[in-house]
Amino acid sequence: MEVELLEIRQHMGRFPPFDALSDDLLDEIAGQVEVAYYRAGSEILLLDQEIHELGYIRSGAVEVYRRNGDLYDRRGEGDIFGHFSLLRNHRVRYPVRALEDSLIYFLPDALFQRLCEEDEHFAEFVELERPRLESAVEQHKKQNDMMITRVRKLLTRYPVMVVASTTVQEAARLVGDLGASAVLVLDAPGDNPRYTFRDSEERAWQVRGILTDSDFRRLVAEGRPSDTPVGEIVVDRLVAIQSDESVHEAMLTMLRNNIHHLPVMHRRHPVGIVHLSDIIRYETHSSLYLVSNIFNQSTAEGLAKLAPDVRAAFVRMVEDGADSRMIGSALSTIGRSFTRRLLELAEEALGPPPVPYCFMAMGSMARNEQSIVTDQDNALVLDDAFDPEVHDAYFLEMARIVSDGLHACGYTYCTGDIMATNPRWRQPLSVWKGYFEDWIHDPTPERLLHSSIFFDLDVVHGENVFVEQLQDLVAEQAPKSPLFLAAMARNALNRTPPLGFFRTFVMEKDGKQNNSINLKRRGTAPLTDLIRVHALACGSRAQNSFERLDDIDRTQLLAPGVSDKLRYALEFLAMARIRHQVFDLQQERTPDNNIEPENVSDAERHTLKDAFQVLSNAQKFLKFRYPVPASAARRPRGTR
Repeated sequence: MEVELLEIRQHMGRFPPFDALSDDLLDEIAGQVEVAYYRAGSEILLLDQEIHELGYIRSGAVEVYRRNGDLYDRRGEGDIFGHFSLLRNHRVRYPVRALEDSLIYFLPDALFQRLCEEDEHFAEFVELERPRLESAVEQHKKQNDMMITRVRKLLTRYPVMVVASTTVQEAARLVGDLGASAVLVLDAPGDNPRYTFRDSEERAWQVRGILTDSDFRRLVAEGRPSDTPVGEIVVDRLVAIQSDESVHEAMLTMLRNNIHHLPVMHRRHPVGIVHLSDIIRYETHSSLYLVSNIFNQSTAEGLAKLAPDVRAAFVRMVEDGADSRMIGSALSTIGRSFTRRLLELAEEALGPPPVPYCFMAMGSMARNEQSIVTDQDNALVLDDAFDPEVHDAYFLEMARIVSDGLHACGYTYCTGDIMATNPRWRQPLSVWKGYFEDWIHDPTPERLLHSSIFFDLDVVHGENVFVEQLQDLVAEQAPKSPLFLAAMARNALNRTPPLGFFRTFVMEKDGKQNNSINLKRRGTAPLTDLIRVHALACGSRAQNSFERLDDIDRTQLLAPGVSDKLRYALEFLAMARIRHQVFDLQQERTPDNNIEPENVSDAERHTLKDAFQVLSNAQKFLKFRYPVPASAARRPRGTR
């Protein structure tokens, strides 16, 4: 394959929907691409003109407009355009103009239609309209189920190659100048056609072998002359892998052959070299590796240095197609691991605890729904033998060690002071039971506004039975208190979805995030709140929102199909929030929860509105389902 065509397929193979295509299809695409260059400001597609090609942005950026001239979307490297019109009547419905000087690849319509017919992933990707919220969520799940990471994903550069007559000194200098760690040695075709290819000048070459930086060091140590041809040194035995193979297979190939450098071939043409460190770096961004590394740290400072690894693991999970449940569970596991290790370090420093205790998590960690943007919500449940005058100094210092350590690891202090450092949340089990009984039997919306977070609670470390007793108390008593459920329902209505008349978005106007939507405050949080109310009403002991919906289903508390809509809405909003945070991290910005709708694709904007509409409808039912009892409305506040 010519170098130009190889470069085209290499680039397109990095971006969806082409990244999941086979090498055969990528070869065919590269062979049929037409290349065009557009200066900034020039028109690429005009309204209502005939269109018979799919556009792919190789470099630069374009703007896509609506029929009325309003901006529809901005797209950059690796994005496509024109597919909506190709799927309809072959007339341009969304004009395109070059925002920057842009290099565009055009694929003929016949090939585009064939890709739609032969590859389901490609067809679903280019279908812009998502009339149902469910289809967007199920599409993401399907991509996750079908996900196979090909080794070509790890390639970032073409291999350095020299002919066999090149001297050792010249090859070593070339490797150093290009910042490479290995060089492939080429020779005239021999008796191994497996690694024989033709270059752009139609000259035939055979890849004889590979020389690595360690080989060059060995040659120096042996005193070999610097003008020795590399062809006399290289071992005529090449172990390579095809670019279609998986990262896992590449790792096994290295281990089986005890090598650290693995040439990657497309057919017989070398397209890159994978180093063992590339695979290790890829694999060690997993949450499993990170958790293991957390418990290997011997100081709080060592734990704090792992904060970048948490962000890397988060980005990796999203890029690999994980859904919100997988990501939330993994990040919660990581957060619990930090907490447990800090508690272990605290006990090492302070000595054994004077009375048994349980360190309790609330909020998103208890629900296994943590995101990369989170604070700490925790408390200490102590044995009833706890004597404040004798024992509290120990547990206060423990709480400080944990809280300060978590803050250093990226889990910021709770602005509402819901932490074990607050003496109110560092109490014996009997006091905690009193708290919950008061909240349930003598509630007011004001009292519950700041304490509702405690109705998501779970064990982190210590005596599990302490927290299990609190969970049992809530599950048994909450369904029997209509007043409590009504108060919780009123709190769940304090945060509404950002929908105005005709389902347009209502932007934040807090002086900080104008023209944006806080996806947590206006989306995932109120959804989580209303699911919690229904779960409390049916006596569910589950903490995770999706598991609570399963329990709610079994009680038939909601009309058929409603819980499914809530699942889809929660999943879609959570993933929209997560993807926005990944984008912030990739742009080296502090991640937050605020998205600007004009920077979201048209398809995603429509689906966001669908998800917010589900939330709005569910909130209307919540108020109807849990009215304030008439007797309670007449009762003086603060009495039972």
